[in-house]
Amino acid sequence: MSCVLLTGGTYIDHRPFRYDYNPIWCWNGDEQVKKNKFTSTLIGSHKRMRLRFSPMASSALATSKNLSLPKFYQEVLEVARERFTEEISFQSKDKDISLAKALLYIAAEDEAFMAFYREMDAHSLQIERSDASVSSDGPEWECLEQMPLAGKRINEWLTELDTIAKEVMAELESRDIGCHLVEVLEAVNLVLFKSRGFKRSPVLVDPKYSYLHSVLEAVNLVLFKSRGFKRSPVLVDPKYSYLHSVLNSGNGSAILLSIIYIEICRRLNLTIVGSRVGEDFLIWPQNGNPEELFKVTSGHSLFGVVNGKCMDDPKSKASDLRSNSLSGLDIATNRDIIGIALANLIRLHWKRASRTNHGLMLTSPLRPVHDNDKLKVIDGSNVPLVRPQDLRLAIMASERLLILQPHNWALRRDHGMMLYYSREYKEAVRELSICMAFAPEEEAEVLEPFVEKLHLLRLESSWKSLGHKGSLKVT
Repeated sequence: MSCVLLTGGTYIDHRPFRYDYNPIWCWNGDEQVKKNKFTSTLIGSHKRMRLRFSPMASSALATSKNLSLPKFYQEVLEVARERFTEEISFQSKDKDISLAKALLYIAAEDEAFMAFYREMDAHSLQIERSDASVSSDGPEWECLEQMPLAGKRINEWLTELDTIAKEVMAELESRDIGCHLVEVLEAVNLVLFKSRGFKRSPVLVDPKYSYLHSVLEAVNLVLFKSRGFKRSPVLVDPKYSYLHSVLNSGNGSAILLSIIYIEICRRLNLTIVGSRVGEDFLIWPQNGNPEELFKVTSGHSLFGVVNGKCMDDPKSKASDLRSNSLSGLDIATNRDIIGIALANLIRLHWKRASRTNHGLMLTSPLRPVHDNDKLKVIDGSNVPLVRPQDLRLAIMASERLLILQPHNWALRRDHGMMLYYSREYKEAVRELSICMAFAPEEEAEVLEPFVEKLHLLRLESSWKSLGHKGSLKVT
C-alpha cells in the first residue's frame, strides 16, 4: 500500500454522493438514460468542492494563525476520502472490493475529523487563556497508511484479520482437516457426479458440506469463544460500528461481525454471501444447492451455524427462512454491504446528535406548510440545536453513501435535512432541490414549500452577514 506524504498544502475536498442498500428508489425502464446522465453530472461535480466543516470551525480555521496541525488532519481527511472512493469505484469489479479496506478508510477519516476538532478546541482554549505557547508539532506519522487506529495502522488491522484466519487453519489442522480439502472434494464431485453421472441418495450427506460444517464451526470457535467476539444489542457507542474498534474490543454491530466473518472465510478460500432480511443481515456459504444449507448435521444446519441465535428467535424473520425462500433473496454485493454499514453510521450519529431533542427526526420540519404559515417571520433561530460534531459525522457518512448511488431520493432528502440542521442553507437548498427531481410527486409537494422557506433563510443569513438588522418577511 503506497504512502502519500501529507504536507499541509491546499485541501480540495472530494465532496461525494452517497449510496444506499435499498435499490427501490433507482430510476429504471425508459428513464435509464436520464439516470446515467444525471449520475455522471453529480459525481463529476463533487471534485470542485472543498472539504466542509461546520461554519464555526471553518471560520476559526480561516482566521487563526499557527494551525499547521489542524490543517494536517484536514489533509488526512481528504486522502482517506480519496482512498475510500478509489476502493469502491465503479471502475472496479465488485468482487475486487475489499470490505476491510473500505471500512478502515471510513474509520481513518472519522478519526482524523475528531482529531481535527480536538486540536481546534485546544487552540481555542489556549487563545482564551492568552497562552502564547501554542504548540503545532505534528504527529509521529506522515501519511494515512501510518495513522494509528486504536494503536495499529491500517495494514496492521488487515494483518489482524489474516492472523484470525491462521488461527482457524490451526484449529482445522488439529482436527486433521486442511483448507485445501475443499478443492479436492470439488474435483471428486466433478468426476463422480458430472463426468460419470453418479447420483446422491437423499439420505446421505455430501462430504463437501461436512467439510463446510467443520470450517464454519472452527471459525465460530475462534471468533466467538477463543477471541470472545459478541454482538452489541444496543448501538449507542460509535466504536461498535467501526471495524478497527470491533477487532480491538470484540464487541460490534451485527453487520460488522458479518463483515469480519466474510473476510475471515475469504482468507480460507470460502465465499460467504449475504442478504438483508428484516432487521438482520444473514450470511451463508455460496453454493448451488440451498437445501444442503438447511440439512441438520450434529444438531445444526450450515445456515444455523453461520447466523446463530437469530435463527431461533421467533421475532426474527430469519426464523421463517427455508431453502425455497432463500433462493428468492437478493444477494448483497460488496458495495451493498458497505452501504448498509454507512447507513448504520448515519443513524447512529444522528441519534447521538439529536439526543437532547427527544423524538426529533430528520424529517420533523417537513410537516405540511399551510398558506397562512408563509406570513410568518422567517427566522433561523427556531432550528433545533443538535450536537455539531455528531451531526458532521452523520453528514460525512451520507456523503460517502452518495458516492455509490446519488439518485436515491429518500437518502438525498435526509442529507439535505442534515445540512439544514447544520445551518448550511445554501447546500441544503441544492440537495433538496435535486431530491425533488427524483422524488415521487406527493413527496415533492411536501418538500416544495419547505425549500421555499429555506431559500428565505438563506437570504436572511446573507442579509445579516452584510450588517443589516431585523428579519425578512414574506409578502
